[in-house]
Amino acid sequence: MKMRAMFSLFLGFFSLIAVAPVLRAQDLSKYRGFTLGANLASVLKLTDQRLSDVNQTQGGSLMFQELTWWPPSVPREGTYRSDSIEQILFSFYNGELYKISVTYDQNSTEGLTAEDMVKSISEKYGPPATVSSDVAANSNNHYETREKSIATWEDAQHSLGLVRSSFSNRFGLIIYTKKVNTDVQLAIVEAARVEKLEAPTREAERQKKQTDDRELARQKNQKSFRP
Repeated sequence: MKMRAMFSLFLGFFSLIAVAPVLRAQDLSKYRGFTLGANLASVLKLTDQRLSDVNQTQGGSLMFQELTWWPPSVPREGTYRSDSIEQILFSFYNGELYKISVTYDQNSTEGLTAEDMVKSISEKYGPPATVSSDVAANSNNHYETREKSIATWEDAQHSLGLVRSSFSNRFGLIIYTKKVNTDVQLAIVEAARVEKLEAPTREAERQKKQTDDRELARQKNQKSFRP
């Protein structure tokens, strides 16, 4: 009986060790007060912005919306203070927030290395799933891609990535819902394909309208022109 109790205690101890990283990890669907999957109205309310601030494009029957927010530099009651954030870009697909792109203020991250940033974010979201080899190499080539991946945090549904701009050298976070992000990429490719197929027809219609308008103007001026 005593042996069985010790074995149960031993098993429980190692089970606790196994789940400890999971317990420490935070919800990757959340960034500060914002949650992936939220609707546009709730994000507008949190950022104290209006519908007129939203950029909207239509891809067939699908709607893409983007909202850029510059947090206030001075904290006010009921709003978010800027902290180290310069701006946040919220991306919506059919009215659902699927991606949050954060750009950190350069003065707030001055002197911080990639390792410093990974450590800081790990304190909130747990250990990263991947870390770029460039972090250890401390590469100075900032012109290979638009955004260089430094580290990523993953769960079954979401991805959070620490990136660095190849042009401005600013740090940023990109958080998105995996499935919706994949759907968006496929929708963009499909919209581009359809646009390419329809381009000759649209151009022909444009030229026809231009010709018709010119002919109407000609006929009108034929009647009214006096030498």
